[in-house]
Amino acid sequence: MNSFEIVNETTEEIKELDTVKKLVEFALKYQNINNTVFNIIIVDQEKIHEINREYRGKDSVTDVISFALEDDNTFIKTDFRVLGDIYICIEKAHSQSLEYGHSFLREISFLTIHGLLHLLGYDHMEKEEEKIMFELQERILREYGIEK
Repeated sequence: MNSFEIVNETTEEIKELDTVKKLVEFALKYQNINNTVFNIIIVDQEKIHEINREYRGKDSVTDVISFALEDDNTFIKTDFRVLGDIYICIEKAHSQSLEYGHSFLREISFLTIHGLLHLLGYDHMEKEEEKIMFELQERILREYGIEK
């Protein structure tokens, strides 16, 4: 059983979060992932800027940041995996949906799956890693029915 929470820390009502929740459940099942715990936190650009500066040393607003707890190889032996947290900037999701010419649902779904794959150990620092991760995130979105 997977356990995750989507927390909206903004003042904006985001009706798409019900669909995002179902998408995450689909993605976990699609990847055959069980017994995980993690959070998805929707924040404003001030908060993500602060997080990006404090934890990544980057003085800028970004769209998504994942804090994968399994990255440091210090696992606590439990019956479930504590994956970490995904932070998504609501303003960036809105602006990028306009920039890329697709729906807000598509953008927030993309950012969520991107963050989730990071929590699961995927990365895109190298070309081959990027190809694997980006193809997987697009396949998950497409098979769930979220198109560009």
